[in-house]
Amino acid sequence: MQDILRQLQEKRDEAAIGGGQRRIDSQHAKGKLTARERLQVLLDEGSFEEWDMFVEHRSSDFGMQDQKVAGDGVVTGHGTINGRLVFVFCQDFTVFGGSLSEAHAEKICKIMDMALQVGAPVIGLNDSGGARIQEGVASLAGYAEVFQRNVLASGVVPQISMIMGPCAGGAVYSPAMTDFIFMVKDSSYMFVTGPDVVKTVTHEEVSAEALGGATTHTTKSGVADLAFENDIEALLELRRFFDFLPASNREAAPWRPTDDPADREEPSLDSLVPADPTKPYNMKELIEKVVDESEFFELQPNYAGNIITGFGRLEGQTVGFVANQPMVLAGCLDIASAIKAARFVRFCDCFNIPIVTFVDVPGFLPGTSQEFGGIIKHGAKLLFAYAEATVPKVTVITRKSYGGAYVVMASKHLRGDVNFAWPTAEIAVMGPKGAVEIIFRGDIGDDDKIAARTEEYRTKFANPFVAASRGFIDDVIMPHGTRRRLCRALAMLRDKQLENPWKKHDNLPL
Repeated sequence: MQDILRQLQEKRDEAAIGGGQRRIDSQHAKGKLTARERLQVLLDEGSFEEWDMFVEHRSSDFGMQDQKVAGDGVVTGHGTINGRLVFVFCQDFTVFGGSLSEAHAEKICKIMDMALQVGAPVIGLNDSGGARIQEGVASLAGYAEVFQRNVLASGVVPQISMIMGPCAGGAVYSPAMTDFIFMVKDSSYMFVTGPDVVKTVTHEEVSAEALGGATTHTTKSGVADLAFENDIEALLELRRFFDFLPASNREAAPWRPTDDPADREEPSLDSLVPADPTKPYNMKELIEKVVDESEFFELQPNYAGNIITGFGRLEGQTVGFVANQPMVLAGCLDIASAIKAARFVRFCDCFNIPIVTFVDVPGFLPGTSQEFGGIIKHGAKLLFAYAEATVPKVTVITRKSYGGAYVVMASKHLRGDVNFAWPTAEIAVMGPKGAVEIIFRGDIGDDDKIAARTEEYRTKFANPFVAASRGFIDDVIMPHGTRRRLCRALAMLRDKQLENPWKKHDNLPL
């Protein structure tokens, strides 16, 4: 018996060292943790239950029968984050460069299948050279099996990808189908075709970092949600982020006790909106002043900055926030911001997370680049997302809410449950000056007449009371009482029930 136990321990020790000390040292030299070190940081101490530690590949081509390592380049299993169950896979770059084989894929698929059955999130830590070339089509089939599970799990359990090394070729499409993608600066990259192929085909000279690094994907492409400085920061922030999410679409997000009073007033909000309607202000300040303990986890802060998305809490309960940002493009909606917000709204709706929307939007961004880029169809994505959502939706119009953008931003007409406005709100078809120049185009050139007409229009229409008189605004509220009114509205909506007509699935304007 002792011999058997000793052999087991030796096999475990052998599997735990992965590709060997030399490759572990190489990983550390790059400023990267090993697969198991990453899981030690991510998961609660002692909670990790590893599966398939002894799995090996089955390839015998190109001498692979003589190169077998227990685990086959990926560590899989389940553990807890702050006591809550999560399934994880972590690719091990020290074993065959983390490349995906048929057996490697089977390990990932096994934990994803179990996550669906028990209703728990899946976190993938990606650090891989791609498909294992020696296995040919078997490795491609492995990717396809993982992709299929990404699709089946979508909207059922949260899926999070943390890119902590290379992720290239077909490998990028699994993270792309997950709900959130995080990256590590200077050590992770994602692209479909690498710099060498790009140079051969298009004759462009580009580095891996410039083509698909963390900065590129969090500022230019919008593929990734956040970039972190190093492995440790990334994993600790992932633990914090995880606390905002429910385990599955069958459960509510975790409730966190708070000492922040629901009726707390914030007098500084009474002076947040400038008297001059052309002056910007920071909408993020409003979010941070109404959420519990000022804790707001913003997503994609460096991409499509004209709209803010992220999670906060009100009375301990997770809430998704969407807000126009007047500091960028005057808060106009454009292609990038519409797509960014639509995907966030749909995630919240999938997982029963209430949505609070702060509105200060002068309209859709004009210009040929937007029209040629398909702003009509892309803008419709946000409209569709809000209209489809059945979770509690509370809207606060702080200043401008003009034209079609008024409708799109969680208006009463898109089944907004509670719609508030501040006294500074201006709800109209367009801004006073533009409206007057159309209605009274014969007076253009007479500055005094135009100025008088503009002021008349502003007085009659550029306020929240016309909309309130029709019931499109439920109440005009004092800015300092915004947190209290939001908390009361969400408490009232806690047991809301609303179902869309049965359908196989919708046809979102992609």
